[in-house]
Amino acid sequence: MKVLDFHVHIGRKADWHPWVHELMKNGDPAQYERLDELMEPKALEAFLRGQGIDRAVVLADNSPITTGVVSNEFVADFCKGHDFFIPFCSIHPFDDDLVKDTRRCIKKLGFRGIKMYPTYQHFYPNERSMYPLYQTAEELGVPIMFHTGSSVFKGSRLKFGEPQLLDDVAVDFPDLRIVMAHSGRGAWYDQAVLLATLHPNVYMEVSGLPPKNLLKYFPELKKVAGKVIFGSDWPTISDIRGNIEAIKGLGLAREAVEAILGGNALRVLGKDI
Repeated sequence: MKVLDFHVHIGRKADWHPWVHELMKNGDPAQYERLDELMEPKALEAFLRGQGIDRAVVLADNSPITTGVVSNEFVADFCKGHDFFIPFCSIHPFDDDLVKDTRRCIKKLGFRGIKMYPTYQHFYPNERSMYPLYQTAEELGVPIMFHTGSSVFKGSRLKFGEPQLLDDVAVDFPDLRIVMAHSGRGAWYDQAVLLATLHPNVYMEVSGLPPKNLLKYFPELKKVAGKVIFGSDWPTISDIRGNIEAIKGLGLAREAVEAILGGNALRVLGKDI
């Protein structure tokens, strides 16, 4: 069974705001002390493999208001020559040229997907000003992951994280693979399930959710298992292996577990991953 972690954050401590540091310290002080050591490709790969991960999506973050800036260039350099990592770029919605920036990240820097942070970057995903970015991603064949639901970070705005806002995007860009990070965490679990059920191109990603509670949040999990993707949200959590084992212990069919832990992610990422 191959396991792909769809949600790993990398960066140097200086890249993140103090309140991000506090969350990581409170979660696992020992891991936090090792963070700079782990922000080296070979070291992080060894750590994640030790947690039971076979491949990992790593994320840039251009959210200066809420979390900080982990640049696309940093993530591209980190992943270069390390096939274990699958890099996703971060495009700020108020960039001067969304199309140019998106093409540069995908065509020149080698990113395999895009991560958008509506609640951190303060934009509604269905704003028409964003459509050139979505069209470009669709043309280039790369998926977009959107933060949905709540966040504890200062400056975040919940109103931008409603999954239903992605309905317009899914309808208007039927060939664009859309991933809902955190699956509407806290407020909109039902919306996430509905969107994943209605749209062939929309997927739920469950990072930041305690796996033992997934059947509580999503009573119909067995029916939508073919649209659910595992992610850890490391380094805000530390026991990735424990989360994997918890998913295996939910009582789902083996085929469903294999899909959630890796198969669905590979479908979203494409055959050449």
